Amino acid sequence: MTRKQRRLTLIGLAGLVLASAVGLILYALSDGIAFFATPSEIAANPPSPDRRLRLGGLVETGSLAKEDGGVVRFAVTDGKAAVPIHYVGILPDLFREGQGVVAEGTVSPAGVFEADTILAKHDETYMPKEVVEALKKSGEWRPEASAEGPAPKAVTR
Repeated sequence: MTRKQRRLTLIGLAGLVLASAVGLILYALSDGIAFFATPSEIAANPPSPDRRLRLGGLVETGSLAKEDGGVVRFAVTDGKAAVPIHYVGILPDLFREGQGVVAEGTVSPAGVFEADTILAKHDETYMPKEVVEALKKSGEWRPEASAEGPAPKAVTR
């Protein structure tokens, strides 16, 4: 083997090892990736049941139902569409109707969002940036002060 052939073989093997490593890393991280979606986006284009999502919006007033065994059912809306959510567990202390929420999970074939994580705002002025943008886009954003306190602000990271 000539010097040039050895060098090209070494470069090819290094490229193959690097590509394999990147592929394995991306495969390992694919389970932890959850894209943000709004209720309107899910209603217009339902995702496959195995795709993890973060669904954000406002907890629809009058939709909260708590059942035995820690089962909670409610709907999240962006003003244009609503998605029913099924969750088993303890809700955050600040969770309530009419407030911003982000749920992480999958959409069942029946169209119900099966949440395994519920995130509620942490104080009167916080709402996830994605939720604020989705509400502005749908025309449901109300930044004026309410009886509950100051208007929500988007938090950027």
